[in-house]
Amino acid sequence: MEYRKFEKLGVSPSLLGFGCMRFPQNTDGTINEKEAQKLLDTAIKAGVNYIDTAYPYHNGESEPFLGRTLKKYPRESFYLATKLPMWDIKTSEDVKKIFYKQLERLQTDYVDFYLIHCLDKEKWQQVLDLGVIPFLEDMKQQGKIRFLGFSFHDDFDTFKKILTYRDWDFCQIQYNYIDTEIQAGDRGYELTEELGIPLVIMEPVKGGALASLPQEISVRFTDFDPLCSLASWALRWVASKPNVKVVLSGMSTMEQVKDNLDTFTDFTPLSLQEKEVVADVAAAIRQRTKNGCTGCAYCMPCPFGVDIPGNFRIWNEWSMYGNDAKTKHAYFTDMKESARADQCKKCGKCETVCPQALSIRENLETAAKELGELDK
Repeated sequence: MEYRKFEKLGVSPSLLGFGCMRFPQNTDGTINEKEAQKLLDTAIKAGVNYIDTAYPYHNGESEPFLGRTLKKYPRESFYLATKLPMWDIKTSEDVKKIFYKQLERLQTDYVDFYLIHCLDKEKWQQVLDLGVIPFLEDMKQQGKIRFLGFSFHDDFDTFKKILTYRDWDFCQIQYNYIDTEIQAGDRGYELTEELGIPLVIMEPVKGGALASLPQEISVRFTDFDPLCSLASWALRWVASKPNVKVVLSGMSTMEQVKDNLDTFTDFTPLSLQEKEVVADVAAAIRQRTKNGCTGCAYCMPCPFGVDIPGNFRIWNEWSMYGNDAKTKHAYFTDMKESARADQCKKCGKCETVCPQALSIRENLETAAKELGELDK
């Protein structure tokens, strides 16, 4: 197993981290604990020692499950990461209550890597208003938190503001060979390198999208090396960055665990030629987008309740990655019927303010027709 040293912290977690939000499940949605234990045991036996969870994962059952499961291992043999759910924080007292509840759930006296979860502009202001950081710094002084960081989902300017606010021990961002220009992106990576703040990476395979690509795109990888999985290309791309210290993977099957272990045991960074192959694949994926919607939301609110950027995101990602089942769920289950593309009344208000000058009414009509076919 490859290990990367956090120079400023003096610790060396495994480069592969086990993300605990996608454990195998029973038919009722609860964690299949027997199977999940097998996955964890296999990974830990192979040298994985960074275990990442959060307060809401698996409807709040991930932390208690780990508390029970990890008791058989010496506490000093692994690094435990969990996160403070800012959406559940209404008062300063809530921070203390939830933090101590997490220690109880995890059956531990301390958390190695503690993150303020899913920060964006609004949640960051909430952190400041409620005095979250002074409390967590006090927990660090008491030894209940070893290292303090945050996970992030917003634009680069917000990332820079948060990252430079204090001397963070580490931070966690979404980063993969497609998401280089959104959220923190390449500029965020470069800033962490400049400031010497080590990175933990989430969504390296973009929620599984980069592990299952349309055949006309995936063949570019398989022609180069038929033995390497599509997921391994994505994982190696991000792990080849020197300031990336841990790459999280939410593993649901033994096949995924073993494939990831193959990737990170005797890890080999991408060669120059392999980087060119990844760049070619990334360009081919982007070329499949249906329109140039950037998600800026200047077109919102729609007078009739249509989620214009939401529809275009689903439509574009379906074209890019070819995942019918995921797209169908996103459009027909996750999105309210009143917000779907087929509810457009063609008033044209959106087109007067779109910075990309998109033919929004025409695009929504096409999106509604194509996405609607998935439900037949």
